[in-house]
This record gives sequence, structure tokens and C-alpha cells, in this order.
Amino acid sequence: MLGTLAATSPLAMDIYLPALPEVSRSLHASAATVQLTLTACLAGIALGQLVVGPMSDRWGRRRPLLTGLGVYLVATALCTFAPNVATLIALRLVQGLAGAAGIVIARAVVRDLYDGVALARFFSTLMLITGTAPIVAPLIGAQVLRFTHWRGEFVVLTVAGAALAALVWLCLPETLPPARRDDGGVGQALRTMRRLLADAPFTGYLLVSGFAYAAMFAYISASPFVVQEIYGASPQTFSVLFGINAAGLVITGQVNGGLLVGRVALDKVLGAGLMVAVIAAIALLMMSVGVFGEVGLVPVAAALFVLVSAMGFVMPNSQSLALLRTRHAAGSASALIGTFSFVGGAVASPLVGVAGEHTAVPMAIVQLVCAVAAVACFMILCSPWRTHADVP
Repeated sequence: MLGTLAATSPLAMDIYLPALPEVSRSLHASAATVQLTLTACLAGIALGQLVVGPMSDRWGRRRPLLTGLGVYLVATALCTFAPNVATLIALRLVQGLAGAAGIVIARAVVRDLYDGVALARFFSTLMLITGTAPIVAPLIGAQVLRFTHWRGEFVVLTVAGAALAALVWLCLPETLPPARRDDGGVGQALRTMRRLLADAPFTGYLLVSGFAYAAMFAYISASPFVVQEIYGASPQTFSVLFGINAAGLVITGQVNGGLLVGRVALDKVLGAGLMVAVIAAIALLMMSVGVFGEVGLVPVAAALFVLVSAMGFVMPNSQSLALLRTRHAAGSASALIGTFSFVGGAVASPLVGVAGEHTAVPMAIVQLVCAVAAVACFMILCSPWRTHADVP
């Protein structure tokens, strides 16, 4: 249930990626403008977590979560009837703001219940579901498009969201007792976040996660146009490639949580994943600018597969290490982690389209810059060769 909660917003954000060209034609908008619907949802998820995280530390997990799910359902249902792209962008922003509750509170619940190796292992499973969702979503969306148009995607999301809200209402208990809640108000929440950000390793892992998400969403945002417009693949082929990448992410996530956590230091696994991502991003950029001459879809897809698979080591471990830095204010810590991650995605998504929809160079540049920046933050701020005390 926690995995589904954390995956709902990423799923809603990306399920209609195969339909972006159809949305562009239906609403008479350019590809760059339609991509703003993705950016708006990303921005909403990022900002919403900053609000919901401290709220959940003050009022518990259930009330903010159920309220967020209710608003998410209304916004999603209204997306079905959006008459123009401006309305769709606004509704997607609200959808992201409300859907953020599921992401931030799912992580906070895990921190409420687990610690140490148990937290890292459970969080790896949670992040496996969360990280797979935006990649599996287009695969689901492509199949939905076989039976309906792009508006039908939001009907499916509304029905699924209603079922999830009912499940949460019936089955999710309160995990933050009143004695452990923070009643200091907005000022206290801001001081807590400032204290967390003052801790260099916490901020380092935060930025690593943010840059990793930026690289991932650069791929998610640009790939529909790269695969379908540049290489002429069908929506079904595009969804199959997404499915293969999802499988790679699942495999590395399972290896991470099932075999490596508790046996190999999380910092070592994180560092290895970052280096693999850098190598894959360099290869992708070289192919995009023509260093190897004309290349087909297969080599590009292989480089993307390696890059996405590396995220199975990067995303869960960076966020687990950040949460392990603090034993208190799990909601605020989770909010900062999620906000930085999705802000990275929101910034990267429009950048990949600056040169139009007929070149993969911007996507490759964004991914390489993000991968290198993540390595720099890891080495400079986290200093993985040192032992750090937890945030008080």
C-alpha cells in the first residue's frame, strides 16, 4: 500500500506520455507547450511535499494523506474535461500538489516504523516501486490508448485513485502518535528544515537524489519524441522500450535491496551506481552528436537502459542515507528529499526540448551534467570515507 501511495503521482504524471503528440494535436498546442503539463505536475509534486511533510509531523500521517488524496481525485477527474492546454496545465499543477501527500507520507511512515538496515532494505523496496512507476506508466498508457483517447487516461487514473483512497481509509493506521508530533507551527517547521540543510552529508544525499531524478526525467520527458519522431518507432515500440528499462530498474533495485543492503556499505553501492550513470551518459552524448556516425535506435536504447538501470542503485540509497541522518521530523526530512528530487525533474524536463523534437543532444547533455553534478555532490558534501554523526 505504501508503495502504491508513493507511486501514484509519478504514475499519473507519465501515463499519458505516449499520447503527448495526440494531446498536442487535440488542443492545438506546440510540443513544448504540451510538455509544460508534465513540468506543472512535477512542480506541484515538489512544492506540495514542502507543505504536506511538516503538516504530517504536526497532525499525524492519516489526516493530511486523506485530504491530499481527495483533492487529487477531483483534479484528476477534471483533467478529463480540460478544454485547452492552459486549463490542463493548471489542473496538472493542482494534481501534483495534492498527489505529493502520498509520496512524502509514505516515506515518513517507513521512517516511523523502521531504522538501520531494516529501514534501508524496506526503503529500497519502496523506492523500487516509486522509481519504476514513471517508467511503467507509459507502457500502461500505450495500452490504454489502444481502447480510448488521451482523456481516457485520466478516467483510469480517477478510478484507480478512488480505490487507493478507500484502501488507505480502511487499512492504513496512524504511525505517528501524539507524543511524537511537532506542535511548533510554521516557524518550527522552517527551523527544522534549516537544521537539516545545515548538515552537509544530508544536503549532499539530497542533491544526489535531485540530480538523479533530473537525469531520469530528462529521459522520461524527451524519449517519446526521440524514439517516435527521430527514430520513427510506434507508440507500442516506445512502450516496449520503456518496459525493458523498467525491467532493468527492477532488477538493480532487487539486487540492491535483496543482496547488497546489509552486506555492502550503502555509500559504496551509491558511488558505483553514479559512476555507471556517468559512463552511460557520456556514451549517449557521443552517439547523439555523431561521434560514431549514424547510429540506429538499438545503441541509443542500450545506453538509456544502462543509465536507467543504474538509478536502481542511486535513488534508493541516496534517499535512505539521507533519512538515516535524522531520527526526528521524518515528515520534514522526507519533504526536503522529495522536493529536491522533483524540482530537479521539473527543471530538466523543459530543457530537453530547447532544440526542438528532432534531436537527442539536449537530453544527453542534461543527463551527463546531472550525473557529473551528482558525483561532485557525493564526493564533496557526503565525504563517504568519513563517519558522520546523525542530525540531532
